Amino acid sequence: MFRLLAIELKRHAPFTFLGATTGIAIMAIILAVNVPPDISNTIFYILHPFHVILSALVTTGMYKLHTRCNFFSAILVGYTGSIGLATVSDAIIPYIGAVLLQIKIPFIIPFIAKWWITPLALVGILMGYLRPTTKYPHAGHVFLSTWASLFYFTAFGRDFWFPLLPLIFIFLFLAVWLPCCGSDIIYPLLFAGSKLGSPKEKY
Repeated sequence: MFRLLAIELKRHAPFTFLGATTGIAIMAIILAVNVPPDISNTIFYILHPFHVILSALVTTGMYKLHTRCNFFSAILVGYTGSIGLATVSDAIIPYIGAVLLQIKIPFIIPFIAKWWITPLALVGILMGYLRPTTKYPHAGHVFLSTWASLFYFTAFGRDFWFPLLPLIFIFLFLAVWLPCCGSDIIYPLLFAGSKLGSPKEKY
C-alpha cells in the first residue's frame, strides 16, 4: 500500500502543481482587484460543496469498482472519505498554513457550519455507487480542492497575502496533493482490501 501511495503521489504531482499554479494566479487577481472577503467566503461555500460531491463520487466509485460492497458500507466509506479529507484539504491545512505564517483567521469546520453539505455528500455517494467512475471526476476534484483552499485564505483578509504568495503556493500544493490522492485512491482501497493494477492504470 505504501508503494501504491508513492506511485500515485508521483503521478499526481505535476497535475497538482498545475492546479496550485492556477490557484495562485486566481489569488493574485483577487488581491489586485480588491475582491471583498465576503465574496470569497461565498465562493468558498460554492466550491467546497462541489468538491465534497466529486470526492464522494470518486471515493465511492473506487470502492465499488474494487469490492462487492453493499450500499451501507459504501455510505460509510464515501462519507468519511469525502467529508473528512475534503475538510482537511479545504479548511484544516489552509488554517495551519495561516497559523504558521502568523496570520489570524478563524477555524471553521465547513460541514458543521453549513448543515446542507452532508446531504450533498450523500448525493455524490449515490452517484458513485450507481455509476462508478473515477478518472474525470478526480481531475475536477483536484482543481476544485485547490480553488476552495485558496478562497478559504482570501475569505478572511487580503492586504497581507501578496508577499506570501510563494508560501501560499506550497500550502495549496500540499492541501491538494496528499488529501486528494488519499481520499480518491488510497482510502477506499484500504477498505476494499484490493490493489490497483499496473501503475500505468489511469484513475
